[in-house]
Amino acid sequence: MVACAPAIRCRQIADADVAAIVALLARGFPGRGRAFWRRALQRLAEHRPPPGLPQYGYLLESGGGPVGAILLICSTVRAGDGFTARCNLSSWYVEPAFRSYAPLLVSRALAHKDVTYLNVSPAPHTTPIIEAQGFARYCDGVFVAVPMLNNLLGGEDVEVIDAQVQAQALVEVDAFEREMLRQHAALGCVSLRCVAAGRAYPFVFRPRIVKKIVPCARLIYCRDIGDLVRFAGPIGRYLARRGMPFVIVDANGPVAGLVGVFRGGRMPKYFKGAERPRLGDLAYTEFAVLGV
Repeated sequence: MVACAPAIRCRQIADADVAAIVALLARGFPGRGRAFWRRALQRLAEHRPPPGLPQYGYLLESGGGPVGAILLICSTVRAGDGFTARCNLSSWYVEPAFRSYAPLLVSRALAHKDVTYLNVSPAPHTTPIIEAQGFARYCDGVFVAVPMLNNLLGGEDVEVIDAQVQAQALVEVDAFEREMLRQHAALGCVSLRCVAAGRAYPFVFRPRIVKKIVPCARLIYCRDIGDLVRFAGPIGRYLARRGMPFVIVDANGPVAGLVGVFRGGRMPKYFKGAERPRLGDLAYTEFAVLGV
């Protein structure tokens, strides 16, 4: 008797699927427990994607349950003088017996038009697959900076302010950046304004521990890497006082003006779409939203 092929369906993840997706991803990523995935799916439930894009991502379904899933963090982000839709592909897993159907899941996730897709944490063995899917590398490594060492003997008059502080006469950023700072602070990030010469410059950092012992801050957002260089000293000392002496910055080489070291080939990042991401903008990616 010839066994029948299993019926496979690919569709968007719905609210009713969340518990099953949590169990699936906990099996697929044994280093993270169910509590992590429950929190991740709850954050996606609270996140607002652009119209027409999924709330959670997509699943492969067989026998009435999910056998594969890919999470998508879909957001509206600034691109030049306008805005664009961006989707971060994250946490892709398919049960071993159904791996041959994985391309169906990925092709469905990549089917949206006028969207820039990001893969910001690819496993090294998946990079040939990612490139075959049409992704291009836009970031080759990271620069590990010690910004508190900048401008030790003075420099520009700069005030570093927690973005959640509502002070009178505070120089404000625009509405989009103000909301972005607020949302990222709610996700556990450090959201700051640097105020200098009557202007405010937004920054977001994600606290993290490297190798389980080294406290760092990952740069999630700034308007331009030049702003980070300009305000490195005051920002670095603000973060160091809060236990984060090192800052991880996406880079394609050493960052002129920052004290630190470039690590080529570490944490490369890929994109697919019309809008090439700029370095210094990981807003609404898995680093910020899921805390990976």
